[in-house]
Amino acid sequence: MLYRFIDLFAGIGGMRLAFELYGICVFSSEWDVKAQETYMANFGEKPHGDIRQIDAKDIPDHDILLAGFPCQPFSIAGVSKKKSLGRPHGFLDETQGTLFFDIARILQGKQPQAFLLENVKNLKSHDKGRTYKVIKNVLENDLGYTVYDAILNAKGLVPQNRERIYIVGFKKPLKFEFPKIPEQGPPLRSILEENVDDKYTLSDKLWEYLQAYKEKHAKKGNGFGYGLANLDSYSRTLSARYYKDGSEILIPQEGKNPRKLTPRECARLQGFPDSFKIVVSNTAAYKQFGNSVAVPVVKLIAEKMIQAIERDETIEDNLEEGRAEYATK
Repeated sequence: MLYRFIDLFAGIGGMRLAFELYGICVFSSEWDVKAQETYMANFGEKPHGDIRQIDAKDIPDHDILLAGFPCQPFSIAGVSKKKSLGRPHGFLDETQGTLFFDIARILQGKQPQAFLLENVKNLKSHDKGRTYKVIKNVLENDLGYTVYDAILNAKGLVPQNRERIYIVGFKKPLKFEFPKIPEQGPPLRSILEENVDDKYTLSDKLWEYLQAYKEKHAKKGNGFGYGLANLDSYSRTLSARYYKDGSEILIPQEGKNPRKLTPRECARLQGFPDSFKIVVSNTAAYKQFGNSVAVPVVKLIAEKMIQAIERDETIEDNLEEGRAEYATK
C-alpha cells in the first residue's frame, strides 16, 4: 500500500526522501525561497509558502504528516487563572503564536492516522520541561493521538554527532518502538571528496584568528573554538551557521591549513545520496544541510512507523494478552 503524506517545514526534503519508499507526497510547505529552489530541483515541485497563511481545508487528505518544525519558545500560563479571567485555555491558547500551533491545527483539521515531528533535543528540557509538556498535552489530550518520543543520535549511521528528538503519533493506540541506532558508524573520511578546491582551505588570517580565539577561551576554562575533526571518528554537529567560517568541523590537511567541508560533503554527512542536486550558492547550501534532518535516521523511523500501522497491534491488545496470560497462571 502507498501512503499519502505531507511535508511541512520541508526544508530541502530530507524527511520526504525517507518516506518516498512508502508513499507519495501530496503537499509540501517551506517559506525559504532558496530551500524552495533546492526542493524544486530534486522533487519537481515548488513547496507552498508560509504555512501560517494556509488553511487546513486547502491541504489534501493524507495518512501521515511530517514536520521538522522550528521550536519557538513558549511557556504555560496557569489554566485556572485563565479560566477565572474568562480567557481561552488549553489547545487554542497554549500553542497560539507558535509554529507548533500550525501543525496542531492541521492535525485537528485533517486527522491523519500518523505523524512524525523532529526538533532539537533541547525541546524536551526547554523551560524546565514545560514546553514539551504543552506539546504532548495538545497531541494526546486535545487531538487524541498516542504519542512516542525518543532522542536519537545519528552518529551510528552517518559520521556526525547529531542528537535530535523525534516525536511519533498514531490516531489509533498502536504499539510502536523506535529503531535501535548502531553505536558505531562510518568514519568521517568515508564521506570526504578526493580532489577538493583550494578555496575551501582556510586563509592564514582566518586560521590564526580561530586559533587565538580558542586559546583565549581555553584560558577562561571554556571549550569554545574550532573543532579539528578526527577522520577515523565522527564530526561535531553540522549547523546552519557552518557557512560563516566552518569552524565547528575542520578537516586537517597535511602541509597546509585545515579546510571546510564542501557542500557535497555536508550533504553526505546528513545521509543525502550523491544524486541529490545542489543548485544554490555554497552559502545557501551550507545553511540548508545544517538545518536538515539526518536522512538515514528518518528512514529507519519511517520503516518502524509503517510496520506499526500495518501490524495494527494496539496497546489494548497487549494489555488483554497480558491479562489472559496472568489469569492462566
